[in-house]
Amino acid sequence: MKNILTIDLEEWFHANYHDNVFDNQKSYAVRIIQNTERLLTLFEENKAQATFFVLGCVAEKHPQLIRDIAAAGHEIASHGYAHQLIYKQTPSEFKEDVSQAKQLVEDILGTSVKGYRAPSWSITPKSLWAWEILQDLGFVYDASVFPIETYLYGLPTAPRFPYHPKYNGKILKLLEVPSSTVRVLNKNIPFAGGFYFRALPYPVIAQCIKTVNKEGQPAIVYLHPREIDPNQPRLTLSTKENLIHYYGINGCEKKLVHVLKEFEFTSIEKYYGL
Repeated sequence: MKNILTIDLEEWFHANYHDNVFDNQKSYAVRIIQNTERLLTLFEENKAQATFFVLGCVAEKHPQLIRDIAAAGHEIASHGYAHQLIYKQTPSEFKEDVSQAKQLVEDILGTSVKGYRAPSWSITPKSLWAWEILQDLGFVYDASVFPIETYLYGLPTAPRFPYHPKYNGKILKLLEVPSSTVRVLNKNIPFAGGFYFRALPYPVIAQCIKTVNKEGQPAIVYLHPREIDPNQPRLTLSTKENLIHYYGINGCEKKLVHVLKEFEFTSIEKYYGL
């Protein structure tokens, strides 16, 4: 069966670890173009289609990159504008950020944006109100929930597979597409992207994808362009944050190629016929 491939389209310095991680970003090197072009080449070689969750500030700076991704047959969705955690914003701040980002991308492409993913999976018990705002803004689906619990994000009580969330006593039309996990000893274990993808051995990742497929569901793999870029500059981070951000970078592209060769991938929009 086909699985789902997603890319969070952001620069190498976009992160949510501490408040001053964005300091001096105007002077930071641009690496997203070369990294994204490499991803597009890999996807074309392996006949894979993906959903690109585009950060608004990246689209604003590199509109041609967004057009190139769409022209290659991939879905363009939204990652918000400024890579801010939802639960650190007010509802009005969040609505302004996402609305601006959505409009930016739609103006570049001339088509509607159907999907959204929050920076750092930041729909948590503190920010469930975001679902209603996303629906009001015209989004068809959201992919911001990780059904685990970490110090930064997580909604551990959420279903593992797509569902229509309930808020304020009503079931929303918005489809929630949570990140993939496998059940081990009655716990949800992540495997399919970011740090988890970089840290786990390839045979474990492949087996987890097959396990999810046996449940009749697609595995949702996610990566950032920086994760195939061992030569990127380095942010000043704590030991824990440095591990999360950089561990396994050197072998990530090779692992991605293995996944692309062994499994078929499509976008969220195409898989669910949205």
